[in-house]
Amino acid sequence: MLRRMSSVDVKAGIISVLERVEQAYSRRPPTITTLKPQLVAVSKTKPVEAIIEAYSTGQRYFGENYVNELSEKASNEEILRNCPEIKWHFIGHLQTNKINKVLKSPGIDMIETVDSEKLANNLDNAWGKIAGNDSGPLKVLIQVNSSAEAEKNGVEPSKAPALYKHIKEKCSNLDVRGVMTIGAFGFDYSKGPNPDFVALMKCHAQICEESAVRPEDLQVSMGMSDDFEKAIEMGSTIVRVGSSIFGYRAKKAAATATAETTN
Repeated sequence: MLRRMSSVDVKAGIISVLERVEQAYSRRPPTITTLKPQLVAVSKTKPVEAIIEAYSTGQRYFGENYVNELSEKASNEEILRNCPEIKWHFIGHLQTNKINKVLKSPGIDMIETVDSEKLANNLDNAWGKIAGNDSGPLKVLIQVNSSAEAEKNGVEPSKAPALYKHIKEKCSNLDVRGVMTIGAFGFDYSKGPNPDFVALMKCHAQICEESAVRPEDLQVSMGMSDDFEKAIEMGSTIVRVGSSIFGYRAKKAAATATAETTN
């Protein structure tokens, strides 16, 4: 694993991002009734020490893109000892032959990247065998390819409602919580609202209408370090933030002020 540079202040990064989340949420129009956003700290390639530091600040939800890295970190003795309430979100592409490894990871909380009936069915079958009767259904999100980029995974926006219904009706071991997108990188907001966010919110609205779901009961995972505030303003309930936390380098004055308020 990578070593964390001493100049990176993870706690200050968490505090800064949470403040920005609150500010963005306060700007959300009252017509948007989705839930207050939850922060998922994306810890891919980051060392165990950085995760423990973020956890000690109060962060509980962490996201990993790669199966082997998730499995290694979730089973790490230091994390198990110091982070007993940690909850892992898998946010990368999941191949069928890697399902069991992800689902057996301690603390797995949600798979955000279900993009086909086949994957949903395989997850449903696997979770039923792994979890048994003592555990509840596994939380999942439907990944939508809102940008129609060939290199990105995800179901077409028009097919998301049908996949939602399939999981709801056919996959008793899964709890489909909502929709997710990665979207195109580097959108120029001087041109208007992000079309990926617009597309995902349309999926959200369509699922709510067709499946009689209240907007506040359907999660929306969109927004990363460079655009999570815009995503929150448009209705995001889960933001996946990595570099703004684990790459955070506070100015000297800011770092001193943070130390004074946390000691």
